[in-house]
Amino acid sequence: MSKASAAMFTALALAGASVPGLAADVGVSIGISQPGVYGRIDIGRFPPPVLVAPQPVWVAAPRVRPPHAPEPVYMWVPPGHRKHWHKHCAKYGACGAPVYFVEDRWYHQHVAPAPVPPHRHPQHPHR
Repeated sequence: MSKASAAMFTALALAGASVPGLAADVGVSIGISQPGVYGRIDIGRFPPPVLVAPQPVWVAAPRVRPPHAPEPVYMWVPPGHRKHWHKHCAKYGACGAPVYFVEDRWYHQHVAPAPVPPHRHPQHPHR
């Protein structure tokens, strides 16, 4: 096993060991989403997502599976990042995990905050 493979295996094993309580919660992404910012979405607070594709995308999947399979990750990213995920997964910390991409429409309906209308001051008549 190469040093890089051993390091990835160790990282994935530690990640799996650090969240044992979530193992039964299949389909829930671990992470904090910040509305309006591309990245990982914690879907536990939202209705089931509409996915771009039914199968997850894997980049650098481990050759040796850790004892617990990594939890799937749900991401909202620009279309170019989806298309060339192998070039962008490290930026999002999602290489080596099964990634499901959510549709823009679902994201904007359920995750992104509603725009706040500008505050208008009442017109005061000149006296």
